[in-house]
Amino acid sequence: MDKFTTYTALAAPLDVANVDTDQIVPKQFLKRVERRGFGQVLFYHWRFLEDGSPNPEFVLNQPRYQGAGVLIAGENFGSGSSREHAPWALADYGFKTIIAPSFADIFAGNCVSSGLLTVTLDPATVGRWMRRAQDQEGYAITVDLAAQTLTGSDGFSCAFDIEPFRKQQLLEGLDAIGLTLEHAAAIAAYEEAHRQPWQAAVAGPGGQEK
Repeated sequence: MDKFTTYTALAAPLDVANVDTDQIVPKQFLKRVERRGFGQVLFYHWRFLEDGSPNPEFVLNQPRYQGAGVLIAGENFGSGSSREHAPWALADYGFKTIIAPSFADIFAGNCVSSGLLTVTLDPATVGRWMRRAQDQEGYAITVDLAAQTLTGSDGFSCAFDIEPFRKQQLLEGLDAIGLTLEHAAAIAAYEEAHRQPWQAAVAGPGGQEK
């Protein structure tokens, strides 16, 4: 996955608490196993009316938020099942950062593996970001992961905390496979030292167990 260093994008406010993974990607779309293509069904039941037409009331369908890359949400975002499709859909849609007062732990971990940064802030600070995105059309936020800061297009800024391991993953662009490959030399050395099957190691003369 791509390295995450600094990023500036339009911010979209989703002022809803307890958004679960079924609301992010409904269960009927989980048959696919590839990561791409889920952006079109992100928040499906909110984005589309029963006849399949876009819901003009939903925030992401409003012209002023088209192309948003930062999502500002309510508390407990990503609760529910542990499906990886939820962060896949958010990333495929174009989001790279989600700001909220709290996240479900498994969801936050899955986000890192998809190149998504989850920023946890106190509710009052999230509220300040939310109001700016609602009140100022074209409001953008710059995310500096190395410095751990958010800066709005009006100059408003704040710092945020992140676990060092997750920060390093994003800075270096390492998903689960990438993390494994970081230890390729050690894995190869282990394999070389264990070429003999374990059965041979415990067997005595003539193939009898010791």
